[in-house]
Amino acid sequence: MELDITSLDGIVDKMLSEIKNSQNEVFEIAEVARKEYEAAKEKLQEIRDETSETIQRVDELVSTNQRARQRLVKVSQDLNNYSESAIKDAYEKAKDTQVELSLCQEKEKRLRKRRDELERRIKELKTTVERAENLVSQIGIVKEFLNNDLQQFSSQIENLKQKEQLGIKIIEAQEEERKRVAREIHDGPAQSLANVVFRLEYSEKLLDKDIEKAKTELNDLKDLVRKSLQDVRKIIFDLRPMTLDDLGLIPTLKKYINDFINKTSLDVQLKVISNNTKLKSSYEVAVYRIIQEALNNANKHANAKRVDVKLELKSKLINVVINDDGSGFDVEQTLENATESDSFGLLSMKERAELLRGNLKFHSTLGKGTKIILKIPL
Repeated sequence: MELDITSLDGIVDKMLSEIKNSQNEVFEIAEVARKEYEAAKEKLQEIRDETSETIQRVDELVSTNQRARQRLVKVSQDLNNYSESAIKDAYEKAKDTQVELSLCQEKEKRLRKRRDELERRIKELKTTVERAENLVSQIGIVKEFLNNDLQQFSSQIENLKQKEQLGIKIIEAQEEERKRVAREIHDGPAQSLANVVFRLEYSEKLLDKDIEKAKTELNDLKDLVRKSLQDVRKIIFDLRPMTLDDLGLIPTLKKYINDFINKTSLDVQLKVISNNTKLKSSYEVAVYRIIQEALNNANKHANAKRVDVKLELKSKLINVVINDDGSGFDVEQTLENATESDSFGLLSMKERAELLRGNLKFHSTLGKGTKIILKIPL
């Protein structure tokens, strides 16, 4: 039976579409649950405050009721020495106090019950948010795997030996990505949260000395926490550049390079020659990741001051040339020792190109910069 690769690609494309839709739906569920969680927390605080006030009022009414009952007993035991109005007043006060006490005690029960229900609901919502966010991340990993590998894997499916090699590379790539994410979390949100803890302790001390200053400090802390939350979400969704799906390769590259220049001060010049060729998502991701890795290498390892990126999109060919004026390296030796050194990114670039039946070459001389040439047939 002849294998229909076109049908297999169609199935994979449909799977990717369904996965993307599912990811969006789960993300919306997480956002709705998060909003409900925040609203429930505010309502719980209101209930707690009202419960505290009601308990205090019940305690006051218990004392008032005891005094009224003692007064009533005293009047009842010596009716001859009290006027009719005094006797009536004693009975009325005892009755009114008892009624108000009963109402407050009933209100306290209702508030306690509502408080307990809200606390349980908040725990459930928190669990829902955590599970949904975790699921969004897992779906993103699955989508990235399918998008980058399975579509091209279908054209090489007859070679079963590649399964083992592919599995190893995927694990290695995942570990590298986890290291990168760990570094970003450590340098960003983790540092911010440590600062939050320190400033909370400071605010706690201010509460007894300067309430207004403590309020100002707490308002600043809210802004810091919001920024940390934004950083965490950015890290999560940077695992997959969503603008590739929304805007395409060229706008995404331009935005990334602008951000890269602002972050590193490296002079990066992008030249695009395009005939508006529509690329598949797998091609866009591969080109984007290869250019991203090349720029990171030029900045971190080559100490380059300028990088020129030329992207040419023809009807049947993607052509990319990347030149930097960095320190250069011994290409043959570096690639031979790549798996034992920090040069795994170079192998990853080559493998991405080869999965798309493309070719990537490095030309470099120590002290004279590096030139990378990528060609991918369409």
